[in-house]
Amino acid sequence: MPGDISKALPDLQKIPWLGVLDQSGWDDLLAATHLHSYNPGEVIFLEGDLSSAFYVVHRGWVKVVKLSGEGREQILDFIGAGQPINIAVVFAEQPYPATLIALEACQLWAIDQAALLALLDRYPAMARRVIQTLAGRLLHTISLIEDLSLRSVTARLAKILLMQLGESEQPVIARRRWATQAEIAARLGTVPDVINRALRNLADEGLIEVDRHQIVILDRADLETKAQL
Repeated sequence: MPGDISKALPDLQKIPWLGVLDQSGWDDLLAATHLHSYNPGEVIFLEGDLSSAFYVVHRGWVKVVKLSGEGREQILDFIGAGQPINIAVVFAEQPYPATLIALEACQLWAIDQAALLALLDRYPAMARRVIQTLAGRLLHTISLIEDLSLRSVTARLAKILLMQLGESEQPVIARRRWATQAEIAARLGTVPDVINRALRNLADEGLIEVDRHQIVILDRADLETKAQL
């Protein structure tokens, strides 16, 4: 097995619906896997492009965005190492519904679409797990629509901070170089000035502490309450 491809295994094994593969399946999957590198700001694919591969992030971060005709950007997601990108598009055999851009120097595993579809035919249990994953994505999308239409910017910001913190025992969120207020605003469907006020409000209430390199969660319970408002 080529050296670069052997590095793909730890990333791909994190994807639940690939867990049903036997050794033969893994061999075929890795044979169809290639490593691609991208520079900061580089477009990986454009909305409307035809899908030819399934992507998994190996190193770095990318963002999924919708762009208006006037250039306004709505960020749908930030995706980091070990996470898949375009599962629905690959299995639906449809064009990309959004644009993918590298936020920093990054590397992505690309798995040939035809090889992945062939594995889906060979392993019915894989198909069931893919359906479960896509159902979860649908529920996440419904939650996103609910947040944008029914919750305040401060509540949406609180929710994003809690998602970034995850289950970590350390209440610290590192601020990556690209994680500017403009990027946060684009994700939450607002403008940087509003994000700045929301961060300041959370800090004034004693829920968070903000500096250039990190955000410290001071009161997780109250921040969870704020995320529901």
